[in-house]
Amino acid sequence: MSTVQRLAKNIGILTAAQIITYILGFYITLLTARYLGVEGLGIIAAALALTSILGAFGDLGLSTLLVREVSRDNSLLNKYLSNILVLKILLILLVVGLTFIAVFLKEYDQIKTTVIYIIIFSVIIGGFTGVLNAVFQSHQKMEYLSIGIILNSVLMLIGTFLCIFYGLNIVYFAILYVISNVLVFLYTLIIYVWHFSAPKFEFDLIFSKKLILLALPLSLASIFALIAFKIDIYMLDAIMGSISAGYYSASYNLLQVFIFLPIIYTTAIFPVFSSFHVSSMDSLKYSYHKSFKYLMILSLPISVGTTILANQIIILVYKNTFEPSIYVLQILIWAIPFLFLNYILSTILTAMDKQNLLLKITFISMIFNILLNLLIIPTFNYLGAALVTILTEFLVFGIMFYIINKIFFIIHLRDSIMKPIIASIIMGVFLILVKSNLFIMILLGAIVYFIVLFALKTFDADDFDIIKLILNR
Repeated sequence: MSTVQRLAKNIGILTAAQIITYILGFYITLLTARYLGVEGLGIIAAALALTSILGAFGDLGLSTLLVREVSRDNSLLNKYLSNILVLKILLILLVVGLTFIAVFLKEYDQIKTTVIYIIIFSVIIGGFTGVLNAVFQSHQKMEYLSIGIILNSVLMLIGTFLCIFYGLNIVYFAILYVISNVLVFLYTLIIYVWHFSAPKFEFDLIFSKKLILLALPLSLASIFALIAFKIDIYMLDAIMGSISAGYYSASYNLLQVFIFLPIIYTTAIFPVFSSFHVSSMDSLKYSYHKSFKYLMILSLPISVGTTILANQIIILVYKNTFEPSIYVLQILIWAIPFLFLNYILSTILTAMDKQNLLLKITFISMIFNILLNLLIIPTFNYLGAALVTILTEFLVFGIMFYIINKIFFIIHLRDSIMKPIIASIIMGVFLILVKSNLFIMILLGAIVYFIVLFALKTFDADDFDIIKLILNR
C-alpha cells in the first residue's frame, strides 16, 4: 500500500469515526445543556477545562514522543512503551497534587469541588488509553483508535439518557466521564494485548531520564497550547460566574465539532511527516504544501457559513435559553482558519524535531492569552473571551508561518488563500439570499463552494490524482 493510500485509509477511518462521534456528541450536548441549563453546563465546562490542563501534566509529551520515534523505528516500541507507562504511573501523583492545590486556592463550593475531583480521575484513566492509542497511531492502525472514540461517545450518550430519565444531578453527569473512560481503556488494553503483547513494566532510569528530557519541550508546548486554548472558560467561570461560562462553552462546544477535521488529518499525517523527515525531504515539503492547501480550503467556508447561520444553529441545539451564545459563536468561529493551519504548522515543526521552537511559540501565546483575558473579560465578558481566542490563534499562526517559511519551505499565502476567499464570499451571498431548512442550506452552501473552487481551477493534476487514490481506497 502506498503512503497516500495508507494515509487516505487512515483519514477515512478517523473521519467516519468522528462523524459518528459528533452526531452522537450533538445529542449529548443538546440533552446535557437543556437538562442542566446554562449554569450547569458552565460548571461542567469549567471543570473539563481545568482538568484537561492539569491532566496534561500526566503525559508531559511522552505519547507524542512515542509516536514520532516508533513510527521511525518499530523495534523501539517495547522499550518506549514500558518506560513511559511507569513514568505515567509516577506522574499521577503530580496530577493529583496539582488538582488539590487548584481546588484549595480557588475555594470552590462542594458541588464544583466534587465534579472536579471526579472528572480528574477520568482524565487520569484517559491518559493511559492515550499511550496505547499512540502505539496504534505510530503503526498507522487508526481503526483501533477509531472504535475507542465511537465507544466513548456511545457510552456517554447512553449514560446521559439514564441520568435524565432518573432525574440525577450534575455529579452523576461527571461520573459518566469516569465510567466511559474506564470501559474505553479496558477495550484499548484488550486490543493492544491481542495485536501486540502484554505491556511490560520494565524501568530503565537512565533511558527514562532521556525520555523526559526529549519530551520536555513537547510537553511544555502542549501544556502551554492547552492553557491558551482552554483557560478562557476557566477564567470566565472564575471572574464572571458559571452562567457566563455556560454561554461561552455552548458556542465553544460547537467550535470543537469543526476542529475534528484538522485533528483527524494531523493524527494521520504526523507519522508520515516523521518518517519523511528522515527519508525524503522532498516528500515532506510536498505533503506539507498539500496539507496547508487542503486545510485552508476546508476552514474558510466553515467560518463564513457559521457566521451567517449561527442563529439557526444555536436555537436548534440549545433553544432560546442560550440566545447570547449566538453572538459568541459568530465571533469565535473566526478562530477556525487559524486553528486549522496551526495544527499542520505545529505538526510539521514537531516532525522536524523543532520542539524547542514550538515551546517558545506556545509560551508566548499562553502569556498573551492570559493577560488579554484578564484585561478584556471583566468589561466584555464572554464576547471578549471569544475575541481573545481569535487574536491568540492569529498570533500563533503568524509566528509559526514566518518561521517555517524561513527555515523549511516557502508558501505564498496570497496564492493559497485568494480562491478559497472568493468561493467563500460567493457561498456566503448564496446563503444570505436563500432561506430554507438549516441542513439543506448547509448542503447547498457546500455544493456552491466547491463548484466555485472547481470553476476557479483551484485543484491541479496532482490534487486529482490524490483524490482518485483516496476514492479508490
